[in-house]
Amino acid sequence: MRVLSGVQPSGLLHIGNYFGATRQHLRLQDEGHTCFYFIANYHALTSLQDKVQMEDACMHVATAYLAMGLDPEKSVFFFQSDVPQVTELCWVLNCVCPVSLMEKATTYKDKVARGLAANMGLLDYPVLQAADIVIYDAECVPVGADQKQHVEMTRDLAGKFNNAYGRDVLAEPEPFIVPEVAVVPGLDGQKMSKSYDNTIEIFATDKQTKKRCAAIVTDSTPLEAPKDPDACNVFALLKLFLEDRPGELDEIAAGYRAGGYGYGQAKGRLAELINERFAEARQRYSEIEKRPDDVRDILREGGRRAREVAEATMQRVREACGISTTY
Repeated sequence: MRVLSGVQPSGLLHIGNYFGATRQHLRLQDEGHTCFYFIANYHALTSLQDKVQMEDACMHVATAYLAMGLDPEKSVFFFQSDVPQVTELCWVLNCVCPVSLMEKATTYKDKVARGLAANMGLLDYPVLQAADIVIYDAECVPVGADQKQHVEMTRDLAGKFNNAYGRDVLAEPEPFIVPEVAVVPGLDGQKMSKSYDNTIEIFATDKQTKKRCAAIVTDSTPLEAPKDPDACNVFALLKLFLEDRPGELDEIAAGYRAGGYGYGQAKGRLAELINERFAEARQRYSEIEKRPDDVRDILREGGRRAREVAEATMQRVREACGISTTY
């Protein structure tokens, strides 16, 4: 199965990114699928317009993915901007895309409601995302539930193009929804997001991680009083890190309900689990970041492999549209 997914370089990766996307990316790679994973720097331009921050964020994401186990021998790993055919296809898809379809995008509405400027890039985001997907003939797109609509829009646009030109040129992908990671709560209980400044970063130090966990918002229930684990942000995060240790999770839940188990204890255990989970990745990160040229070489080779596939798709698209090139 051919898998496609992108990672937007909008800041430092956090545990919401890990449970929401990265873990699935690595799992699909290790299951032997043909995986195309790209750093979505064109998408990031909708909200990040600082040259230095963009460059730093891109290198951070690349280094982080390699540190967490992305294997460039198994996956095609590249910068979105290294495949110019994607923006070419985006324009072609724009020409069959109803404006009303973009106005229905819930992510666009949500971001505007949160105060982001309603630029054309933000409105057109799903079309560029559709180009990202169909240009590699992707069959499967691992996404969170909040991104399912974008994959459905991709299917709509591929179908509209195929209908317009009377042939099956573009494949229509299927979303791969991972239900157990619907929402990873942040420090304030909202969805963990860089835009809310409520994240716990993967590549922080042990001390920094402990401090962030201590800042998770809880209620004022006294230590000795019973507590409801299902209403606690800390417990929701503990469930993610203890999914393979159900016995310990049950013990903590029982401690909550019985009283005498404090939020401070839960936060301390959460910090231990985070530091334990990412200890090896953090060590590899510190080693890889000293070799930025090696990281760029991996991305450069991934870009070359991605362009070969993308150009083959664009040749079909141009021929179907009657668009000639002279090079």
